[in-house]
Amino acid sequence: MKDMDIAEVSRRTGVPASTLRYYEEKGLIASIGRRGLRRLFDPAVLERLALIGLGRAGGFALDEISAMLTPDGLPKMDRARLDAKANELDHTIQRLTAIREALRHAARCPAARPMECPTFRRAVRLAGAGRFEVAPLGPFKAEPVPATKRKRKTGGVAGSRPH
Repeated sequence: MKDMDIAEVSRRTGVPASTLRYYEEKGLIASIGRRGLRRLFDPAVLERLALIGLGRAGGFALDEISAMLTPDGLPKMDRARLDAKANELDHTIQRLTAIREALRHAARCPAARPMECPTFRRAVRLAGAGRFEVAPLGPFKAEPVPATKRKRKTGGVAGSRPH
């Protein structure tokens, strides 16, 4: 594969050119020259950008990602740091799962309004105190509220149909 200008790298990766310039300024990627006014990049930048994207998706800050990338383009993975980040992600997933279940509970709770439900009110208090953790309220088993059947008003003699 031949060298690519910034527009081609942006097209292939979906990373805006402004972000590529910012990554270059931060030392995450490096251009190899210019063609006119456009920066040129080695094809290896695609893999490096994929690693940066993975790091960002995993919650790493750009400074943390930068520390994991060597100037020669090879990743320098601190396995302990990766494990710590995986543990952080586990905690986030558990917290978000508990929040999701509280929201589902509120949606299905037979209480007229969610704030009338003691279980949901407890979830709100815990979230407000920054203590919403894994299953803080126990498992949510609320079933959907069944639609109530409305009695039809007939307005006349029993058995007669309205006109």
